Amino acid sequence: MIEQFGNIFRIPELRKKVLITLGLIALCRIGVYIPIPGIDTTVLKSYFHQFTQTGVGQLLGLVDMFAGGAMSSGAIFGLGVMPYISASIIFQLLVGVVPYLEKLQKEGDVGRKKINQYTRLATVGLCLFQAFVMTRTLYTVEFNGVPVIPVYLQGIGFQMMAALLLTTGTMTLMWIGEQIEEHGIGSGISIVIMVGIIDRLPWAFSQVMQNFTFSVTPAEHQIGIVKLIVLLGMFLAIVGGVVYITQGQRRIPVQQAKHTRGRKVYGGQRHFLPLRVNQAGVMPIIFAQSLLIFPAAIMQGIQVRFEPGSFGYWITSRLSEVLQGGVIYVMLYILLITFFCYFWTAIQFNPKEMSNNMKDYGSFIPGIRPGQRTAEYLESIMGKITLAGAAFLALIAILPMLVAGGFELNRAIASFYGGTGLLIIVGVALDMVQRIESHMIMRQYSGFLSGGTRIRGRMG
Repeated sequence: MIEQFGNIFRIPELRKKVLITLGLIALCRIGVYIPIPGIDTTVLKSYFHQFTQTGVGQLLGLVDMFAGGAMSSGAIFGLGVMPYISASIIFQLLVGVVPYLEKLQKEGDVGRKKINQYTRLATVGLCLFQAFVMTRTLYTVEFNGVPVIPVYLQGIGFQMMAALLLTTGTMTLMWIGEQIEEHGIGSGISIVIMVGIIDRLPWAFSQVMQNFTFSVTPAEHQIGIVKLIVLLGMFLAIVGGVVYITQGQRRIPVQQAKHTRGRKVYGGQRHFLPLRVNQAGVMPIIFAQSLLIFPAAIMQGIQVRFEPGSFGYWITSRLSEVLQGGVIYVMLYILLITFFCYFWTAIQFNPKEMSNNMKDYGSFIPGIRPGQRTAEYLESIMGKITLAGAAFLALIAILPMLVAGGFELNRAIASFYGGTGLLIIVGVALDMVQRIESHMIMRQYSGFLSGGTRIRGRMG
């Protein structure tokens, strides 16, 4: 294994790409430690720590996770790359609805460059809007009577300055992601998100060790040696399971038709059409979390307008509790994940178009008539695979809640046992390893596994 890692730096082109990627990663972490002038970072961190279990706190925690802790630090990278991701998702959805964008998508690189330019412009608009809302919200945030932003600084001037800095920070992260994509190795934006999530691992480990004791029978709220071993074993097992399912594929056999030209016969090869079990990736969990967290945050915002003991206060508190946990919350969470799995797969996977492409290239699925029957067959297979993928995502999504309740852990620590963060880390890490292996094997070096075996999709 050590020799295989050493081979990375024996290939000049690959060594350059890896070093550029590492340098850009270091650059994107610098902005996390540069606070916006005027923000009391100590008060802001205390506020985040206190309200992590509330609807507002979970919403802010989700955004802070994608920003790599920059939001809780009041840093110029506080918005992270979420505005760019939101703009990208919006345009991906619009491509299938707006004929002009669909035409651009089919024009190749030129069309995609225009769509990327529109995405960047939309990112600037989203950044300015979110920055104004975020700054305005911080005006009302205080901890033990101390405001995050001093009263004498509050005003339109501070909002404009903060919005400009936050927008510049997001556009800088977007540029770093594009440079990693072009000159480095891996998917740039995904790497920026992954590094921010991994950066929280030392903090989570330190929080666990604060409550650790070598006693076999620890006191309440303490972690004994047995519980620690169980937690480590569960973490390794969950990561292994996520890798196993993420790489899982259903391979559909495809036969190429034979063509006779003169005395020679061409074609006739047999290959496979790989259909991923988790076709939608992490997007269904993100959508489901957003839909469930926003109502809870809204209920808490309405609740403060009622007097304690009033009917309005009672009904909003009950609704807030339902939207933050319990059986109803879990059921809604699972249903939303399942819905968005099918929705996102329907956008990304078009069986009719795939069937037409196979027919144009003279390929067919053995036993299935080309054309409409092939499209129906692929749609049926994809529906069954998506159900398995949705069940997997639902289990991964609720694991942090189960671990937090069963082992009395902080929700932020338990989030590493599943959910969005773990899926992003595993997915991006696998993608980077596969790209590095492709470079190594192309230059006749072995891969990371013994015997030069490549990491590839597992047949379902």
